[in-house]
Amino acid sequence: MEAVSEIPALHSSPGRLGAPGLGAGPDSPGNATGIASSVLAVAIFIGSEIMLFGGLLSGFIILRAGNPFWPPPGQPRLPLLVTTLNTAVLFVSAWTVLRALRAVRRGDSQGLTSALVATLALGLTFLAVQGSEWMRLIRYGLTAGSSVYGGVFYTLVGLHALHVAAAVTALAAVLGLARAGRYSRTSHGGVAALSMYWCFVVALWGVIYVVVYLG
Repeated sequence: MEAVSEIPALHSSPGRLGAPGLGAGPDSPGNATGIASSVLAVAIFIGSEIMLFGGLLSGFIILRAGNPFWPPPGQPRLPLLVTTLNTAVLFVSAWTVLRALRAVRRGDSQGLTSALVATLALGLTFLAVQGSEWMRLIRYGLTAGSSVYGGVFYTLVGLHALHVAAAVTALAAVLGLARAGRYSRTSHGGVAALSMYWCFVVALWGVIYVVVYLG
C-alpha cells in the first residue's frame, strides 16, 4: 500500500491581527479542495474578523441612534475631506494589489514587484495620514477617554488601522519573496492570500467610512 502523502503545513502561525500564511513562500494546494493552504487560512481568518467588526459597527450605530445630536456636544467633527481623500488612496491600493496577482498569474515577475511596491506605498500613506488626523482630533479634545463616543471611535478605527499595519507587514514579506524569485505562475499562494486579505481590509474601511464618517 502506498504511503499517505504528507500534508503541507501552513507557512506561518496564525496571528490575531496578521492573517495567517501571508508572509509565506510559494505553496501548492494543501487540501482536498485544491486551494492553497494559505488562501484557505486567510478565508477562515476573514470570517472571524467580519463577526468582530460587525459587533463594533453595531455598537457604534446603536450609540448614534441614542443621541439626538451628532457628534455629541463638546466633541469635534471628524475630518471628512482629508479622510475622503485618504479613503481614495486605500481604494487605489486594492487595484494595485489585484494587478500584482494578475501579474504573477501571467508569470510577469517585474509587474508583480512593481505592483507590490505601489501597494506598499499606498498603504503606508494611508496609515501616515490617518495618524496625523488622529493627532489633530486629540488636540481638539477627542480622545478615547473623553466620552463613550471617543472610546468607540478609536476602538473601531484604531483596530482597523492595526489590521492595515498587519497587511503592510505581510506585504513587505511577500515583496521580499517576490524579489527573490520565489513565486511563479503555478506557485503563488502567498500572493493570492495577501491579495484576499488586503482587499478585505480595503472593503472593511469602506463600510467604516460610510457608517462612521458619512452616517
